[in-house]
Amino acid sequence: MYKVFVPLAFAAALVVAAPASAQRASLADRVAVLEQRAADNQGNIDLLNQLTALRTEVQSLRSQVEELQQQNEQLKSQGRNQYLDLDGRLNRIESGATPVAPPAGQSPSVSATPAPAAPAPTVRDTTPTIHGDPGSLSKMADERSAYETAFDALKSGEYTESARRFQQFLVDFPAGSYAPNARYWLGESFYVTQNYASALEQFQSLISQHPTHDKTPGALLKVGLSQYGMNDLDAAEATLSRVGKQYPGTDAARTAEDRLHAIQLARLR
Repeated sequence: MYKVFVPLAFAAALVVAAPASAQRASLADRVAVLEQRAADNQGNIDLLNQLTALRTEVQSLRSQVEELQQQNEQLKSQGRNQYLDLDGRLNRIESGATPVAPPAGQSPSVSATPAPAAPAPTVRDTTPTIHGDPGSLSKMADERSAYETAFDALKSGEYTESARRFQQFLVDFPAGSYAPNARYWLGESFYVTQNYASALEQFQSLISQHPTHDKTPGALLKVGLSQYGMNDLDAAEATLSRVGKQYPGTDAARTAEDRLHAIQLARLR
């Protein structure tokens, strides 16, 4: 009887102990799953931050391409206008210097009166008014030079210096043709140095003063990102949502959507 009873008791003990062991294993598995999910969420946030940085870099490169294209168009326009002006002057000189044949019976030794110059088209006779007088041309050249000096500092990573130069540019040329771009890059100079309050002010000013400028979508995005940097998450979410609604399909809208997802994931943690 003893030999029969002992195995039965041992088997009964195993049956009782099995559920507790299984429960411990199940709990460990659940904890591991939760830890994996938390790690995945952090990984997603890191990927979104990297994607945002890459898109910002692409936007900066596109802005540089736009600057080069604008400079190329200006050079083409200047070359065309210079050619037309030179051509008009040569036409007038050639027309005024060509003598007419002497009338019949007049001695060839008597000088003939030069023929009057034929009227040249207006575009060849005068400098196009779009370029203004020499003083205006000089001012435009000064504006462009000041803008390029500030932009060079930005491209070199000298953000404090670029901010100073863009601020001075806006003082010297508040209504210049480069003023909207200068205000945008001034905001960027503040943003990259984490001076979010000053960056926010510049981006909002650009939006209010130039609502149809091609920098406005990016400026609205940076308003939201500046609010995010200031930890004003509610305002950031509202602004980033506006970017997608007002400028769908743009790089700014895609970046705003990525940042919105990151904010929402952060709220769940």
